[in-house]
Amino acid sequence: MKSLQKPATSKLLIRYDNELKNLLMADLKAFRERGQFTSNNQSAAQQAA
Repeated sequence: MKSLQKPATSKLLIRYDNELKNLLMADLKAFRERGQFTSNNQSAAQQAA
C-alpha cells in the first residue's frame, strides 16, 4: 500500500517556492508603490507634459 505522506524534500521545496513567491510579490508591491512602475503610455504622457 502506498503512503499518502509526501517526502520531506518535496515539502521543503513547496515551502521554499511559497516563501520565494511571497517575497517577490512583496517586492513588486513596494516597487509599484514607489511609482517607478509605469506603462509606456503613462511615461510618454509625462514626458510630453
